Amino acid sequence: MYVADGMNVGLGTGSTTAFAINAIGRRVRDEGLKIHCIATSRASHELGLQNQITMCDWDSLRRFDVTIDGADEVDPHFRLIKGGGGAMLREKIVASVT
Repeated sequence: MYVADGMNVGLGTGSTTAFAINAIGRRVRDEGLKIHCIATSRASHELGLQNQITMCDWDSLRRFDVTIDGADEVDPHFRLIKGGGGAMLREKIVASVT
């Protein structure tokens, strides 16, 4: 998996991202992976905490090494369509500093 020790990771929102958060959590527990994360929604934040992932507040990280998020649709030109849910603003903020 691309996520490595010491990384700052943005965790997106939605069902696909939940799979990634759970997989990262397994690595935290099984391998001792040490990362710092900010989530784009309360649900992702809580799932990160449940998975023993170090979750940070919005003022503590200035850059991200990688952001993990899903998309609702991808067109033939690889342009993504994101949902218009409540996490959209946070998703854009995290994406802009990755």
